[in-house]
Amino acid sequence: VQLVESGGGLVQPGGSLRLSCAASGLIFSNYVMSWYRQAPGKERELVAVIRTTGSTNYADSVKGRFTISRDNAKNTVYLQMNSLKPEDTAVYYCRAVLLRDYWGQGTQVTVSS
Repeated sequence: VQLVESGGGLVQPGGSLRLSCAASGLIFSNYVMSWYRQAPGKERELVAVIRTTGSTNYADSVKGRFTISRDNAKNTVYLQMNSLKPEDTAVYYCRAVLLRDYWGQGTQVTVSS
């Protein structure tokens, strides 16, 4: 199983980024997919989750700004991030969960002017 994140980078406050996580080696549609982030000196935290039904949940800190979606035909989960703030700066990881979990290697998002 492999999860590969992409789309991170440097963006100014108020800007947008779209992260992608491409999965291989698993039946993607069966997995609950989520995005986590870890800022320097902080614990990893859940950002958003999308279930096999398409239902979603978000951390309070990103509600109304971030949108998680999935394309089962492309084995990919996305995180659209709008109105980015400096406190969104972190390494973002995707996670796939069924009977066990798998993690990607992470992609750096830096929000700074």
